[in-house]
Amino acid sequence: MGFVRKTPVGRHRACWRDPAGQQRSKTFRTKKEANAFLAEVESALNRGTYVAPDAGRLRFADYAQRWLSNRNDEKATAARDASIMRNHVVPRWGAVPLAKIEHSAVQEWVTKLGERLSPATVRECYRLTSGVLRSAVRDRLIGFNPCEGVRLPPRRRMDTDELVISRADLFDRLLPAVPDRYRALVAVAAGTGIRWGECAGLRWDAVDLAAGALRVVRVAEEVSGHVTLKPYPKSRAGRRTVPLPPFVVQALADHQQSFETGAEDLIFVARTGEPLKRGTFRARIWKPSLQRAGLPVALRFHDLRHSYATWLVSDGVPINDVAKVMGHEQTSTTLDRYTHSTRDRDRRVLASFAAFSLPQDER
Repeated sequence: MGFVRKTPVGRHRACWRDPAGQQRSKTFRTKKEANAFLAEVESALNRGTYVAPDAGRLRFADYAQRWLSNRNDEKATAARDASIMRNHVVPRWGAVPLAKIEHSAVQEWVTKLGERLSPATVRECYRLTSGVLRSAVRDRLIGFNPCEGVRLPPRRRMDTDELVISRADLFDRLLPAVPDRYRALVAVAAGTGIRWGECAGLRWDAVDLAAGALRVVRVAEEVSGHVTLKPYPKSRAGRRTVPLPPFVVQALADHQQSFETGAEDLIFVARTGEPLKRGTFRARIWKPSLQRAGLPVALRFHDLRHSYATWLVSDGVPINDVAKVMGHEQTSTTLDRYTHSTRDRDRRVLASFAAFSLPQDER
């Protein structure tokens, strides 16, 4: 039970014990103010929402550093979040005490970020900021999360988002333009829909050319220019077996005869025998190949995965089967992210009305 005591200088000190049993106090000008404050403290203690008055003095940067170091993230995720925090979040909030961060200030910051960063990057900045402050609420350093209710910039699709290449362009233009050493890599990505990390981490022990199947059991993970093999895929559904089309079987067989395996028995490696690095491959192999093929340079290697899913859905493969070979836990992910309108689908839609026409006027 708290109490109010008058100090020798005539002020009034509210005294109470926090949930840990430690004696706390705060001084006020009048007894009425001290009693009102003490009533709020006792109410918060009873509700389990107590926050120490001085807890929010901790600087955002100090608490954020501890928050990041205590998370159990994959290396790539941890490196990405640390970079966003260092470059965008800490410069704004690092020196600010947790209790001094206001909702309106967060909204203003998010709005200004949207003027110079992509909506996706703004959302990542917000996600990390809100995560830190949400944790501070749980640690009873602040009473509420000022990020709640902040409006984020909408995600708008651009013309270059998730491009789809046709199968004709893949076989007639792109594959012939890719250097021999990397042609099977592009064929595997386009013919199985596996991700870059799954391609770069592929070993011969996961490929059965006779059975025409590929097992996704590990991925290559690149952090700060260093590539390591992670002995499990992105998610539980990511561990899967994918059928190999005949053209992929042939491309892999040709690759096996022409090129030696590299470090850690990897199928696809650089000329030095070292694991492939995504940025180097994009600059030196992928974009020059697109230019030689006369295809849009905005096409990403990941768009081969988008194209693969789109081809399957357009050919009538059940969506649950597409989700399984893509490594998705939910079919909604497949529908939302990896299928797009195609000419074939448009023709089928129009064909459903082909037998009907407006009645002719009788004159």
